[in-house]
Amino acid sequence: MRKTAAALMAVLLLPGMTACAQRKKTPTRPVAITSTPAPEALTPQVAAQALKEYINNEDVARASGDERLALSWAGDGQALLTAAEFRKSAFTGDPVPRYVYGKPTLYVPRLTSYPQWFVASVDRTVQGHPTSKYSALMAFNRASVSGRWKLSLSTLVLKGAKAPQIKVDPEGYATPLATFDGDLVIRPRDVQSIQAGMAEEGADNPGRRVMKPGLYTSGYYTQTQKAKKKAKDAGLTYEPVFTATTFPVFALRTVDGGGLVLYALSRNTVTYVRKKGLQPAVPREVAHLLDSRILKDQLQVWETLQFGVYDPAKPKTKTAQPKTDVIAQDGAATNAANKASS
Repeated sequence: MRKTAAALMAVLLLPGMTACAQRKKTPTRPVAITSTPAPEALTPQVAAQALKEYINNEDVARASGDERLALSWAGDGQALLTAAEFRKSAFTGDPVPRYVYGKPTLYVPRLTSYPQWFVASVDRTVQGHPTSKYSALMAFNRASVSGRWKLSLSTLVLKGAKAPQIKVDPEGYATPLATFDGDLVIRPRDVQSIQAGMAEEGADNPGRRVMKPGLYTSGYYTQTQKAKKKAKDAGLTYEPVFTATTFPVFALRTVDGGGLVLYALSRNTVTYVRKKGLQPAVPREVAHLLDSRILKDQLQVWETLQFGVYDPAKPKTKTAQPKTDVIAQDGAATNAANKASS
């Protein structure tokens, strides 16, 4: 009888003991093993492939009106300009311009760490407009080993100007310059602020001692004075402000010891009424950037301007002071707001 009871108790306890044992077991799940791509040394071959992929994908994006694809290949100031182009196309109904590129010359620094970058000099023509041919200076940037090469900056060599000859070693590599390089007339990272000072104060700005006056330096000041007078006559106030950007600065050594420096500058312009009952007109070139075309008494416009300058080497003897010269320019309005002033 006792044996029967013990056997019965064992049978009753067995399912519970089995369940407890099962609960104690931790289920195993397969874990995906991920690996970070190995760093890739930047070579002329890598740069050539990156440029080819950009040109092909950019053309597909522009031909199909695919803004998302286009923006996936653009970064920094170029992303702002690209988005503005597609917004204009949607507003006007005109297709986004497509480009035809010539044979490029690549200037590739010897870089093994990130970010990596290179510059391409290439003739560029708007498709269907053969007289629109310009020499473009295009700076590409890759932020990390897992990132994509993106066009950071594109600027056009001015008619009558000539890009300086870049120093290239026997293996085909260009020499990058630090943004704080003190052997140039202007340190690359300071070019923006000096140009901005001349743009706001004209040829009287101290920057005139190291940077040439011209259309895209002191010439901006002259344009501003004319625009201010015209606005005042219309009962308006016109106030532009030039500022340096946080976008990358690209600098390469030239054969004469100077540098080619590529960078962006921003201009923020506010136009507002001085007399009640007046309203600032919306410029045609920014209408596509406004969420509402209902006129109010304050119009604000942001522009992204991209430049290339030749920055000479500092003279080693007491000679005439060489000056940094703007040799390339491009840009457009990238944002606008039409609002009532408080």
